[in-house]
Amino acid sequence: MPFNLQNRMPALKLMLFSVLSGWILSVGALFTPIWQPMELKIFDVLSVFTAPKKSSLPITIIGIDEASFTQLGVRWPWPRTMHAQLVDRLAQSGAAVIAFDVLFPEPGSPEEDEAFARSIAAAGNVMLAADNVYHETDVSRQWLRMDPVATFTLAGATTGLATMSLDGDTIARRMAEADDAFWREAIRTLIRSRPGSVEEPYVPSGAMMRHLGPTHTFPYVSYYQVLNGDPSIPPDFFLDQIVIVGRDVRASPELGAAQADTFATPFLMTTGLLTPGVEIHATQIENALMGQTILPASQGLNILAISCVLFLAMPLLFFWSPLRSTLVVVVIGGATLGVSAWLFVSLNLLLATATPLLALAIAFFSTSAGSYFTERRRAMEIRSAFSKYVSTDVVEEMIAHPEHLKLGGHRREISVLFSDLAGFTTLSEKLSADAVATVINLYLNAMTRIIMAHEGTVDKFIGDAIMAFWGAPLDDPEHALHAVQSAIAMQEAMRDLQPQFRTLGVDVLKLRIGINSGPAIVGNMGSDLRFDYTAIGDTVNLASRLEGANKAYGTKIMLAHSTAAAVVERIPLRQIDRVRVKGKNVPVDVFTPCDDAPLAEATERAWAAYLAKDWGSARAGWQEIRNMTPDDSLIEVFEKKISACESSPPPPDWDGSVALEKL
Repeated sequence: MPFNLQNRMPALKLMLFSVLSGWILSVGALFTPIWQPMELKIFDVLSVFTAPKKSSLPITIIGIDEASFTQLGVRWPWPRTMHAQLVDRLAQSGAAVIAFDVLFPEPGSPEEDEAFARSIAAAGNVMLAADNVYHETDVSRQWLRMDPVATFTLAGATTGLATMSLDGDTIARRMAEADDAFWREAIRTLIRSRPGSVEEPYVPSGAMMRHLGPTHTFPYVSYYQVLNGDPSIPPDFFLDQIVIVGRDVRASPELGAAQADTFATPFLMTTGLLTPGVEIHATQIENALMGQTILPASQGLNILAISCVLFLAMPLLFFWSPLRSTLVVVVIGGATLGVSAWLFVSLNLLLATATPLLALAIAFFSTSAGSYFTERRRAMEIRSAFSKYVSTDVVEEMIAHPEHLKLGGHRREISVLFSDLAGFTTLSEKLSADAVATVINLYLNAMTRIIMAHEGTVDKFIGDAIMAFWGAPLDDPEHALHAVQSAIAMQEAMRDLQPQFRTLGVDVLKLRIGINSGPAIVGNMGSDLRFDYTAIGDTVNLASRLEGANKAYGTKIMLAHSTAAAVVERIPLRQIDRVRVKGKNVPVDVFTPCDDAPLAEATERAWAAYLAKDWGSARAGWQEIRNMTPDDSLIEVFEKKISACESSPPPPDWDGSVALEKL
């Protein structure tokens, strides 16, 4: 079927509305803080499912954990002489950086502090943590920075701010941006400890962490193992390692306030566990040194992604189909996630993903809702327009397949039926009004049901006359066959109605039917105030004339040659005559259904003799028919025509036709 933009204009408008709505609402969401958690959830999903689950750098965590509490038998805070011993062992093992994710904000005993300071000075590569702590008094509420005591910094310890950068949902996703952030100072300490080993990396503002995995992704050793010189740890285990000492409170409930040093990460959704801050610091160090930090895409690029997704969705929105469109939406959504994951892993780029999916969802559901209400309105219009013309099954077929429905003026191949009750107008003058109405209603009800049962369209009632047609509004390749079958059924129904008519004072009612097949203009026609779905054209006019011509031949059903040619293989026929329509040069052979094969064959022989101007043989032929069916109405008609031809021979170009207006 050729594409017709005019017919698709409602779908085009709906598509443009849906796409524009999806674009405006999603771009608006892109700049709305309340929507950002949705994008962050996509980040979490990508982080979890693309995590390498291993570290690529020599970073080791020494955990202050439950096992260490048990083995050392000391409550927190631990003596600083223990930390001094730890530093000495790590320095002797060749650790490149010894970073403590532990606060030392207040002086301890002079002996312990001096011991720790001596070890810090001897190692030359120790970094201690600072933190911002919320402090509230009766007169003030403020964040205070807690740095290590001066004794340790004077001994050579550097200070790294261990404060985490948390999103509004308290999940750690972003690189700390302070100039002396823990990860920055750890790397600077490495550069001083191992000159030339690395350069200080550039990490742009707003960068996000690439989480390497759940807890214990980095090599992990308990504090007590190092302090006690566990023989299972090789002597060179810490050689050139960045060692971070911190609390692993998953297994150390005695730490009390130290519980605050655990944080939610994207892996909370899969493990249900918080992550120690020491592991997050390790992640940030590795991200910075390996260039793994994730950079959020610019808003311009995000808007471009929204536009691309909607552009890809435009065809499915335009050529809407619930199942097909749903499948394509799933494919486009999956492709969007796939592209985002590829950019995330390969280019370290976080492209807005939830927002393009939101745009796709808005466009999809807008089109779905619009199509639903459009289809519902169309169904109501179809029911309103056709429920009085065609059967319920045909109406439902129109609703289910509106693409088969053509309204307006269209040239269609159809079969048209006209029927009329012979002499009813004169008869009605002798009946009461109630009797006339009852007879008409009985007749029209029965005929209408038959026509609709045979997939026909009841065009109109004109008194006791009926006009119906087949082949519109739905295409019907067998419109001629259905029309003729309907005519035969109507005649059978008339026989069944006769007893009811007699009870109303009507002796016998005869039904005459004319059918013609051919092109006609079909559609809604009329005035602005009132119109009907109807058919017009020569095909219609001839069907009407054939209905009236039955009277001259005494027949009940008369078919034009176009109709007869379409049904002759399915319904036995008998030729009636050849008629000529005023204004038309080509005569029309007319037929009637006939299940009496010998009669049809005899008529064919008589008709052939008649056309050959062999009047004697033609008369003999009709005499043969009289012997077969004495009351055949065509006998008298043709005997008169033969006598007329014998008395006044026809011209040489005679074709045996008779003008309809002369019948």
